[in-house]
Amino acid sequence: MVGSILREVSVVVSTYSKDRLSYLLDCIESLRNQSFKPAEVILVLDPVPDLVEFYKSRLSDDVRIVVSDKCGLSNARNVGVKSARGEIIAFVDDDTVADVNWLENLVKNYGDSMVVGVGGFIRPLWENGSPVWFPEELNWIVGCSYKGLPEYRALVRNPIGCNMSFRKSVFEEVGYFRSDVGRFGKKLLAGEEPELSKRISEKMLGSKIVYEPSAVVFHRVSRDRVGFKYLFERSFYEGVSKALISGSKQVSSKVLSTEDEYLKYLLKVA
Repeated sequence: MVGSILREVSVVVSTYSKDRLSYLLDCIESLRNQSFKPAEVILVLDPVPDLVEFYKSRLSDDVRIVVSDKCGLSNARNVGVKSARGEIIAFVDDDTVADVNWLENLVKNYGDSMVVGVGGFIRPLWENGSPVWFPEELNWIVGCSYKGLPEYRALVRNPIGCNMSFRKSVFEEVGYFRSDVGRFGKKLLAGEEPELSKRISEKMLGSKIVYEPSAVVFHRVSRDRVGFKYLFERSFYEGVSKALISGSKQVSSKVLSTEDEYLKYLLKVA
């Protein structure tokens, strides 16, 4: 049973805008309804007094609000990790809705002591319908699981950020998310998850990161993300992020091996 594996799981969500209130409320409600209840839900906010007061006045006491020391998604996640009391820390985005069995299916994998991280499947919730020209192979652009990922439970290099979890001890051993490669407001940088995961694999020999497709969250895809402008901008910043990661001395030159393999897969199916 999941309850016999773990004592406490913290779920960390962050937001940076008042405009995301309706999304956030749906996300939090889905966390309240989990088959395996989190010990706590932590909402991390950017250090903007007006934003903090806005959410404090609209959320109930079962959500613990923490204020980040700096803006940006990676900074928020790091503050969430440091504030969490759970043995396992799970992350979702403010515009996701978790399936009722999401957390249970994530944490059941931690029965293996060598498993240090687990991620799940991210299904897009298209706000205006799925565009006919947009192939599943490009779902990563809108932050969702894409065609070519394993169909069954498997070991992976890294999870996707809006549906992932790690043991808290991992951060104590290898450090935290790099803030210079993560999302910052509407700046579309990414890559903090593969960078952290690569450090884990190099510093914690024998450790495992698991992809568990039965752990599902639904990720809203707004109208402004369905267009060539967003596709090009997101792809550009993905390249910038990967360049920052590959140039780091903290990780090996093989950090982008997963991207190389996926490119080979796309060339085969094209």
